[in-house]
Amino acid sequence: MTAALIPDTSVFDVTPANGGAPWRIFLYRPPGEAPEGGWPVLYYLDANAVAGTVADIMRVQAAWPLGTGVQWGVMVGIGYPVEGAYDSVRRSWDMAPPPGKAYPPHTPDGPEVRTGGADDFLAFIEDELKPDIARRVPVDSSRQAIFGHSFGGLFALHALFRKPNAFARWISASPAIWWEGAGIVAEAEAFVAAPKPRTGRILLLAGEYEQALAPFQIGAADAEKRLASFEESRIVDHTRQMTERLGRAPGLAAEFAFLPGETHMSVLPASLNLAIRFAFGEPA
Repeated sequence: MTAALIPDTSVFDVTPANGGAPWRIFLYRPPGEAPEGGWPVLYYLDANAVAGTVADIMRVQAAWPLGTGVQWGVMVGIGYPVEGAYDSVRRSWDMAPPPGKAYPPHTPDGPEVRTGGADDFLAFIEDELKPDIARRVPVDSSRQAIFGHSFGGLFALHALFRKPNAFARWISASPAIWWEGAGIVAEAEAFVAAPKPRTGRILLLAGEYEQALAPFQIGAADAEKRLASFEESRIVDHTRQMTERLGRAPGLAAEFAFLPGETHMSVLPASLNLAIRFAFGEPA
């Protein structure tokens, strides 16, 4: 048998200039010649878990633009040089805003888990990864988007508040707004209050069963524990409230999408479908 490949996608590692650990990059390039001015680009996180899904969504939808409204674009997945879907230790550091905290290892012989490296991760994307991608494919720097889910959704919000001109469109799926005392809320309020002109669009998403038990979870042994977790995280409520808050930011258009029937994990592929439409639809 021959291993299946991700369509139209090349995979390579990029080591940061400071000599730290590399990131694994999944670069999807559309067929044919780039349009005048270059391709629009979607950067997405957790690429080890979803690069194949992303490529298939794009090649199916963009091939039928009059049926989907989606145009061809470049997609840049950021992941890690691991075999599994996630590198939870590095992901915790990269995607969580500062100041961060230290947590016990996930396994008895594992490393300490630290958070708070989101500014370093954003600097890598802006200062090193974007120029690298622009050397490989023609891109339209005015039509760039970013997508993140859960911790990645939290990172997308933090990146917006730190560098609101880094992307034209932002997609934050099931963001972990509650994380470490919900410090991202204070960031958001400062962002909204800042008298700085900005333009762009943000889409925030949450699933029905991120704050309520799914039918298959009712009566399960961990149902009470899961309900307590919902009460702490309140992902749907927090995401709606963040959308309303960002809707008051001058120049920023904020939208909320509620996805029926989806849990915190199943919401990921559904969110990607909407994210690609949001990123690669006709220019606003």
